Amino acid sequence: MYCVETSKLLHQFLGEEMVLNDISLQVNEGSIYGFLGPNGAGKTTTLKLILGLLKKQQGEIFIFGKQVENNRIEILRNIGSLIESPSLYGHLTASENLSILQKIYRCPKQRIEEVLHLAGLSSTGNKKASQFSLGMKQRLSIAIALLHSPSLLILDEPTNGLDPNGMIEIRELLTRLNQQQGTTIIISSHLLGEIEKLITHVGVINKGKILFQGTLNDLKNKQQESLFTVIETSHIEKAMRIIAAHHLVAEIKDGKIILPALPKKTIAVISRQLVENGIELYEIGVVKNDLETIFMNLINN
Repeated sequence: MYCVETSKLLHQFLGEEMVLNDISLQVNEGSIYGFLGPNGAGKTTTLKLILGLLKKQQGEIFIFGKQVENNRIEILRNIGSLIESPSLYGHLTASENLSILQKIYRCPKQRIEEVLHLAGLSSTGNKKASQFSLGMKQRLSIAIALLHSPSLLILDEPTNGLDPNGMIEIRELLTRLNQQQGTTIIISSHLLGEIEKLITHVGVINKGKILFQGTLNDLKNKQQESLFTVIETSHIEKAMRIIAAHHLVAEIKDGKIILPALPKKTIAVISRQLVENGIELYEIGVVKNDLETIFMNLINN
C-alpha cells in the first residue's frame, strides 16, 4: 500500500515556466523515501502541494489511501512536517514552543519532554529560541513535527545547519522511528552521501520531471554499467601490454589503469599474470558508484 501517491501533478507559477510536469510519486508505507534533486528541481513545490501549502492546479494527491481534497483535516492530523526554514517563536524556550502546539494537538504533556530528549534539546532550559544556532532550530522543528506521534513525516532538508555529529543523531532518530514505530518518512536533501545511509526508496527529480523512482538498490543496480575497474602497478606500460592480450580496452588516468568492470575471475587472472611478470601490484578492484555519482549521472543525462 502507498502511504503517499500523486498522479500527474502539474504546477506553474504565474509568468514562469512549468515547475512540475506530470509528477507521479508512490511512497510505500513504512519506507524512508529520499526525494532528491538539484536546487530548483521542484522538490519543495511537490512537498508543499502534498501538504496543501500550495493550491493544486492539476493532478491527484492521495495520502493514507484517501483523496486529500475531501479528507484534508483528518489526514493532516497524522502528518508531521518541516518545510524550508523553521517556524518558531523566538521569544519562547524550546519547551514553551512545544507547549503551545501540545495544546493544539491535544497530545499528552509528557510528549514535550520526550521529543526534546529525542531531538537532543533536553538541556536548553530557559534559553530562548532566538538564541539557538541554526542546527538547534532544526532540531526543535523536528521535535515539533514529532510531537503528536504522526504516521507520516515530511522533512525538507532536515539536517541543514547540523554539524556531523548532529547529522548522525538525526539519522539514528529517523531510523528508530521508522523501524520501531513504522513511521513513513519522506525526506529531501542535497547531502547525498548522508542520505544514502538512511533511505530505503528514492525518487530523483530534475527540471520538474521524475527521472527515477524505486528502491535504493534498484537505482544502484540500474547504474551498474557505469562501474569500472582500477589497477595501480609499478610498471604501467608493461601492465597495459598484459591487459591488451586479454582484448580489453583500457586507459591511463592519474597514474592508474582504468577498465570497464571486470568479472572476478578475470581480475584474478590479470593480477596473477602481473605478479608473475615481476610487476608490483598496489591496487586492483572494482570501483562502485555511490549515490552522489549515480545522481549526477542521471541529472547530466
